[in-house]
Amino acid sequence: MARAISSRSRLGYSALAWGLGMLIFFPILWTFLTSFKSEAQAIADPPIFLNFQWTLENYVAVQERSDYFKHFYNSVVIAGGSTLLGLIIAVPAAWAMAFVPGKRTKDILMWMLSTKMMPPVGVLIPIYLIFRSTGLLDTLTGLVIVMTLINLPIIVWMLYTYFREIPGEILEAARMDGASLRAEILYVLTPMAVPGIASTMLLNVILAWNEAFWTLNLVASKAAPLTAFIASYSSPEGLFYAKLSAASIMAIAPILIMGWFSQKQLVRGLTFGAVK
Repeated sequence: MARAISSRSRLGYSALAWGLGMLIFFPILWTFLTSFKSEAQAIADPPIFLNFQWTLENYVAVQERSDYFKHFYNSVVIAGGSTLLGLIIAVPAAWAMAFVPGKRTKDILMWMLSTKMMPPVGVLIPIYLIFRSTGLLDTLTGLVIVMTLINLPIIVWMLYTYFREIPGEILEAARMDGASLRAEILYVLTPMAVPGIASTMLLNVILAWNEAFWTLNLVASKAAPLTAFIASYSSPEGLFYAKLSAASIMAIAPILIMGWFSQKQLVRGLTFGAVK
C-alpha cells in the first residue's frame, strides 16, 4: 500500500513538474512560432498556432535592418568582460569573508545584497552624469563597469556560499607547505570550487546578457547589445510582432544554447578531498 502511494506521489510530482515546465516554456515556443509568421498572421484573432504559412522573411528583414552580429559581439564583450572582472574582484572578497571572517562580515554581506533591492532608476541620473563627464556613454567599457557593479553582490554571495563548504583545514595545510596567499587562492581554492565558480559565471553571463534598463539608457548605437537590438522594433508606428519575435529569438538563442550545454556543469556535485 505504501509503495503504491509512493508511486502515485512520484507520478503526481512528475506531472506537476512537466506542467510547470511547459507553462514556463510556452512563451518561448509562441515567440518562436510567431517569428515564422507574417505580420498579419502574428496579430490574427483568434491566434494561429500551427496552421500558417511558414516564412523566413522576418529573419531576413531583421538582418537587413540591423547588424545582428555587431549587437551580438557587443553582448559577448559586455557579458564576458563583466563576468571576468566580477570574478577578479569577487573571488578574493569571498575568500576573505569565508575564511577570515570579521565581526561585521554578515552585516557587510546583507548590505551588499540590499543594494540589489534598490530601484535602478534611483541612481540613473548620477551614473549618467558621471559617464557623460568621463566619456563612458555609449561605450563597451562603461557597460562592462556597470554590469560588474550591479551583479557583484550576487557573485560575492554565491562564491561565499561555495567557499564556506570547503574545509578550512585544506587551506591551512597549503599554508604549512609554504603556499603564498596568491597560490592558495589560485591553485588550491579555485580548482576545488570549479563547479561553484562555473555556476556563478553562467548566472552572471545570463544576467548581463538580459540586462535592458542600463543598456537602453547608457548607449545609443556604438555599444548597443542585443537588448537594444530587440527594443529597436518598438516604434511610434506600433509593434512589429513577427519581426520583434524574430529579433527576440536571435537574441536569446545563444544564451539558451550555452545554458543547455552547461546544465551538467551546473548540477554536478563537488567532491572534496581529504585533509592532508
